[in-house]
Amino acid sequence: MPSSVLVAYGTTNGSTARIAEAVAEVLRKAGLKVDVLPAQSVASVASYEAVVVGGGLYAGRWQKHARRFVRHHSRALAGRPLWMFSSGPLDPSASERDIPPVPGVKRAMIRLDAREHVTFGGCLDEGAKGFVARKIVSSGKGGDFRDFTEIEAWATRIGSELAGVSQGS
Repeated sequence: MPSSVLVAYGTTNGSTARIAEAVAEVLRKAGLKVDVLPAQSVASVASYEAVVVGGGLYAGRWQKHARRFVRHHSRALAGRPLWMFSSGPLDPSASERDIPPVPGVKRAMIRLDAREHVTFGGCLDEGAKGFVARKIVSSGKGGDFRDFTEIEAWATRIGSELAGVSQGS
């Protein structure tokens, strides 16, 4: 029976949700059973063997629902394989170099013994919610900097690792 994986995400404008969906698609192709849910709608992680959690970055912090998810489910997450991702830079920097997790995410990774964190480029387009987001877009600094090839490669590594775990290797 394939492993069950939760991909939970915190997003304000939908960009991080699309990354979470891309991760889930790859994991499903690897034969895993995957649920993709907004972080605020997850009541329990008890039925999942592994968790991937991501959050959009806003002013140097993870999106509030991602932060609350990790805090609320910390005991259960600490006992499971856990991967974390952030989405945010509105420039090509995330594809050019490794961007470390912001301090709050780094503390959560250490506390929960997360296996890996990666930062992907973000996306902020016309119609974004929030005053600051609208100002960024209107100033010409928005755009889509998500690299789905990179996202899929990361998810493939997770799928390979989980396949090894479920086979007992």
